Amino acid sequence: MTVSEFSAMPGRARWSLVRWLLAGLVLLALCLLSLTIGYVDMSPLRLLQGVLAGDWVPSRIFWDLRLPRTVLCVAVGAALGMSGAALQGLLRNPLAEPGLLGVTSGAALGAVIALYTGLAQMAALALPLAGMAGTALAVLLVLLLAQRNQDTTTLILAGVAISSLCSALIALVMNWSRNAFALQEIVFWMMGSLADRSMREVALGVPAIVLGLLLLWQSRRGLQALALGEETAHTMGIRLPQLRLLVLAGTACSVGAAVSVAGSIGFVGLVAPHVMRPFVKADPAALLPVSAWAGAILLLLADIGVRLAYNDGQELKLGVLTALIGAPFFLSLILGLHRRSA
Repeated sequence: MTVSEFSAMPGRARWSLVRWLLAGLVLLALCLLSLTIGYVDMSPLRLLQGVLAGDWVPSRIFWDLRLPRTVLCVAVGAALGMSGAALQGLLRNPLAEPGLLGVTSGAALGAVIALYTGLAQMAALALPLAGMAGTALAVLLVLLLAQRNQDTTTLILAGVAISSLCSALIALVMNWSRNAFALQEIVFWMMGSLADRSMREVALGVPAIVLGLLLLWQSRRGLQALALGEETAHTMGIRLPQLRLLVLAGTACSVGAAVSVAGSIGFVGLVAPHVMRPFVKADPAALLPVSAWAGAILLLLADIGVRLAYNDGQELKLGVLTALIGAPFFLSLILGLHRRSA
């Protein structure tokens, strides 16, 4: 784009373009920072020189450790952020997030079964594949339970029921586990982490996440109309069952893949839309991309914080840090809703 073309744009369009450029620069800067921070004491300049020169140690650190972790941070954060915004718009509930409809717990159950049965040790991709299968099954059960009654309350209740069932089955598997090492792996995986991820997880998870994000993006017009009420949306030609299926499919695809490669990471899908909602004047269509951006930023910051807090060979789990930050935000949100309704 030339300077004359930029000058000819309307003022609002110019400001929107500038904001997206700034947002992209912030995301790029955090990605570069993430690539330079790790447990190996190596300066960014030394790392860059070693990668360009083809030195074995810097190249392996960059390509096998830091790049996959950074890419997954962005993809997983974007998936959690956009799916949280889409579900809040679909359910018209400010407290909605991917775990509400059993997406997260379904993926966790599939992964836990893979760890318990030893499939995760037999095949490198068994763990994420089992997590995706668990998500698909959980979402299918939610749809079957809610298909006869199309109201939002039934969908939420079905999601809560499936989520509770998955949590109970996870507890049952852990209770039956007699292998202390398998039990430890299950506990650590459920805490959420992006450490030791490789390009195999990137190749498996990122395409599914991108597909889910595209499905969620296709729902933007329907969510925008639904914000005016179900009757208004119906008169505008929006078919609510198809919109519900589109949002659930996109959430299952993106969040299922994200949880399968990163473990359970909470609160990002809840916090990101609420942080960005004032900047888009609560427009559900505009909220989707900015929530994806905010989710990626939040997870990058959290993962950088995890690496900076590394102490004596023990890494703080990413899901633990996001919960420590997200829980106070969740409580403040509830108190704010209570004050506004009083």
